[in-house]
Amino acid sequence: MKELSVNGITLCYEVRGHGDPLILLHGNGEDHRIFRTELLEPHFSCYLIDSRGHGRSTRLHELHYREMAADILEFIRRLDLHDVTLAGFSDGGIIGLIAASQTDRIKTLIACGANASPDGLILPFRMINHVIYALTRSPLFRLMIEEPDIRDEELQQITARTLITAGQHDVIRQEETDHIASCIKGAREIIVRHATHTSYVVRSNRLAEMILRFAGI
Repeated sequence: MKELSVNGITLCYEVRGHGDPLILLHGNGEDHRIFRTELLEPHFSCYLIDSRGHGRSTRLHELHYREMAADILEFIRRLDLHDVTLAGFSDGGIIGLIAASQTDRIKTLIACGANASPDGLILPFRMINHVIYALTRSPLFRLMIEEPDIRDEELQQITARTLITAGQHDVIRQEETDHIASCIKGAREIIVRHATHTSYVVRSNRLAEMILRFAGI
């Protein structure tokens, strides 16, 4: 894996394929290996990043979405990437929303299973997170309990061509997905039928197919 020092930590990442830049961001407790890129590699240079606190990137005792988004913005700046497509799943989608509100280098945003606040998660999942955090004190679960805190005004600042998705049986409330999409000018929303939070993304070609369709390929 390649390494890049940003904001006092090391991000580890892989690059696969050739073409315009596509950043893929995984969810909470995962790493870059959740993504299948075979269909994407003929069309994109795929940057698969382990977020701070995940995979081979720097491990930390405290995590915050805004710091994770700042890492991605610095990654884009340091590699001098332009016209970026960013596809983020779950926590990666949250990071993508924050990052896209702060730069015009992200021209296309695909946020899968993202929430703008902890209340955007269904109640049973929030309760499970609280129980697991009480038992483990894991910074990963503390993150989901206390954050994100994305304001409507931030979502309205996103200029990227945007696709917001969720599974039909997601841990994200339908109202949350609807609200995020409604705040972003021109955003398209897709509820993936018969899908859970993870089933159409993790080690599945369905996300790649969605990215290609949205890109008009």
